Amino acid sequence: MIDGIVAIVGRPNVGKSSLFNRIIGDRVSIVEDTPGVTRDRIYGKTEWLTKHLRFIDTGGIQLEDQPFQEEIRMQVEIAIEEADVIMFLTNVQEGLSEDDRLIARMLQDANKPVVVAVNKVDSLELSYDMYEFYALGFEHVFAVSSAHGIGVGDILDKVIELLNFNKKHDFYDGYLKFAIIGQPNVGKSLLINSILNEDRVIVSPIEGTTRDAIDTPFEREGENFVAIDTAGIRKRGKVYESIEKYSVLRSLSAIERADVILFVIDGEKGIRQQDKHVAGYAHNEGKPIIIIYNKWDLVDKDDKTLNEVTKKIRHEFAYLSYAPILFVSAKTKQRVHTILPMVNEVFENATMRIPTSVINEVVMDAQLFTPPPTHKGQRLRIYYSTQVSVQPTTFVIFVNDPELCHFSYKRYLENRLREAFDFTGVPIQLILKKKSLS
Repeated sequence: MIDGIVAIVGRPNVGKSSLFNRIIGDRVSIVEDTPGVTRDRIYGKTEWLTKHLRFIDTGGIQLEDQPFQEEIRMQVEIAIEEADVIMFLTNVQEGLSEDDRLIARMLQDANKPVVVAVNKVDSLELSYDMYEFYALGFEHVFAVSSAHGIGVGDILDKVIELLNFNKKHDFYDGYLKFAIIGQPNVGKSLLINSILNEDRVIVSPIEGTTRDAIDTPFEREGENFVAIDTAGIRKRGKVYESIEKYSVLRSLSAIERADVILFVIDGEKGIRQQDKHVAGYAHNEGKPIIIIYNKWDLVDKDDKTLNEVTKKIRHEFAYLSYAPILFVSAKTKQRVHTILPMVNEVFENATMRIPTSVINEVVMDAQLFTPPPTHKGQRLRIYYSTQVSVQPTTFVIFVNDPELCHFSYKRYLENRLREAFDFTGVPIQLILKKKSLS
């Protein structure tokens, strides 16, 4: 669960991407001294003082008419609207500029908490020059150096202080939440209406009708559910309309909040390349996944079609080999009744905890049945295994040297665990750690 969203804004070449990379701890954003390199928003997650934060890196805003300025400003406005706190980055070495004043006016109109980060304060002498940035009209001004990490911790402390965590409360605690994701116009909203057996979500053949993540709570046979209908996710390079880019961010948040993901494929159009990117968002989050092949009523079928389509899905989505496939029609409600039982089953699998003694028995049997291959004259030795978490389901295996485990043997161990326990729909993480001999 994300506790807060922080947008980094500022004019070009003040070091936004460098600060973003410093905070995230990875070189996600392109860092270059050419203004305008970051045209779109880039997202990353980090943890600070036990709080989980999503950061948004934005393109630089400037007064003069430069290429992509209209698009960049539109994206910054969307990031500001979505953010809980704004980190306004300036450059002490270039001083206060008219572009800085322009951005300050934008942020004052947004009525969001703002912290000003005066970047490139790489020496004590430069720290005295930061005080002119109080003229921007914001209370919280910090000297930082994204290159050296100076002051970054202090400004993150202030971000945590300004975040209103109460509004992040999940009003559906105790409900089983499932998010329906997929490209635009694959039938996500109609599928929810079919599950509910009523028209609760707007349904239209026009792409982009659902522009937000819509929560629909309902009860079925004594169980409480929340269906999260998300806007269709398109590939970044093909999403031009600002409100669609806003929808992508909401869809990512919906995936994070959900307990189970329904990944919908358009059976009429078949599998498209972008489907892999859409499913990848959920897979990378370690979420349980059910593949829904929708519009099955519009597919020309014979007695071989089901097997052929299944084989194609397994080939195209090899990384989702654990995910069950349901062939449904939201329009005719064909097999829609099978979805909620599968959601329940997959959720139970995702929250299953296995005693350490049972896990060790399975892993040791696997090792005896197929011993690890030797590598440079050495052989992997497995000492013991344990399950350390659910959602995502994670096992730690203590060994003599993790480097001796070939990826194929790691996959073999995962397959043996899946044979022993029902992990249908659930991704598994296996972490190998070197056992301390002390």
